[in-house]
This record gives sequence, C-alpha cells and structure tokens, in this order.
Amino acid sequence: MALDGLPPLREVIRQHGLDARKALGQNFLLDLNLTSKIARSAGDLSQTTVFEVGPGPGGLTRALLMNSARRVVAVERDERCLPALAEIAAHYPGRLEIISGDALKTDWAALAGGKPAKIVANLPYNIGTELLVRWLTVEPWPPFFESLTLMFQREVAQRIVASPDGDAYGRLAVLAGWRTDARIMFDVPPQAFTPPPKVTSSVVHLIPRAEPLPVSARLLGRVTEAAFGQRRKMLRQSLKPLGGEALLAKVGIDPTRRAETLSIEEFVALAQAL
Repeated sequence: MALDGLPPLREVIRQHGLDARKALGQNFLLDLNLTSKIARSAGDLSQTTVFEVGPGPGGLTRALLMNSARRVVAVERDERCLPALAEIAAHYPGRLEIISGDALKTDWAALAGGKPAKIVANLPYNIGTELLVRWLTVEPWPPFFESLTLMFQREVAQRIVASPDGDAYGRLAVLAGWRTDARIMFDVPPQAFTPPPKVTSSVVHLIPRAEPLPVSARLLGRVTEAAFGQRRKMLRQSLKPLGGEALLAKVGIDPTRRAETLSIEEFVALAQAL
C-alpha cells in the first residue's frame, strides 16, 4: 500500500491495463514524492477547488488530496482511466469530481462558478501550450484562477519565463509576462515518468497580476503572432500586414529592430496603437 492507503500506481496501471498513449500526449508520473512536491508548489489548497487536466491513473490527483485540497475536479479524456479515478473518489468521499471530457472544450470559468480555484496539472504534451495561452488570454481579468502550477517540457517552460534578447523569448513569454508573474519551480527528469519522455520537464508556477497593462488580449496576440512569425526579419517587414512602419512610428519604435529585442511594454504599446 502507498502512503494514502491506496494501491501503488504501478499496480493500478497493471490492473486497469493503462499503457500511456502517445496520441493523447500521455506520460504517467508515478513517484508520489514528486507528485506531492508539485502539489505543495501550488501553496495552500485547503480553501480552494483544484482543477486538474489529464489525471491519467491519478498520481497527482492522489497527491493533491493528500495535501489537503478541499475539492479536486479532474478532467480526463481517456475513458480507460475513469475506473482507476473512481477508486480514488471512493477513497476520498465528496472531494473528487471526475469529468469525462476534453480539456480544450471545457468551460473552466463556469466550472469555478465564481469560487476560488487553482489549476494544478501535469499537462498532456500535445495540448499544454494551447491551454496555457487560453488561460492567459481569458476575459475578464483578474481571471477565475488564483494560480497555475503546470508541468511542461523544459524547453516550453523556458519560453514561458524568457526575457527579451534571448532565443527562448517569444509570444508565450510576452503573454505570460504581461498578465502573470511566472517562474520555474523545479525540473523533473525523464526517468520519473512511464514511459520516460526524451526530454526533461519543468514545473512552472504562474500568479495572475491584479492590474496588467490595459490592452486587448486579442490585439496583443495579433501583434506578437506577426512579430515572432518572422522573428529573423526587421519589424518593418514582419509587421507589414498590421501597418508596418506607420504603426511603429506611432509608438516611436525603430523599424529596423527585431521582435526579440522588444520589451513587453513595447508590445503592449503597439497593440494599443493598433
């Protein structure tokens, strides 16, 4: 038996025939010490609902419940995992709600229902970035979540927290830096997963800024997409579809600069001018 009185995760996987599927971006995290470390990174969970995406056999789900999460709502697309999650729900009566569905089609704000919520997840690799961008551009702001504690491939994590002038700096860093305070908490080696991915993973913690610079998320998205879509070109060229030199002149930005040299404030100014 594991610390929580439930069977070890390897046994659960064997019992329910849960081989991780590449098509679903699955890599199961079986080390309960590591899943507990992720849960603790999210801070005090005793007063909030925790949303989890892609719980799989429930390793992180169990850690969240063991770390006093008041209530966990887990959204799982893979129906093979539902019986294993139902066993956890029975072990923690009234504290775990399992939703069979697609995280990309879930209305998270409606699920939160105006009550405090945190999102903690070992995100499936194939939808992680798209989900994060949706959460970063949600309206109204401040958002429905108090924090995001998410696992990504290390390369993606570095893109989230990157500063101007670095190779990793791009659209993701601008959106994350504009609306949140983001930092990498720790790395997780490939061998911690089943099956082991080819890359190291990292846990990122993002706290929403109460008052980010006022600008439309849609327009900021358009500017960053155009600028970084041709990041090796000068801004007068990459921003041509949005007004090019005329737009840059409005804000007083040198048209020969490249996207990776602009600060978040400058991107916001361009979006405001647009």
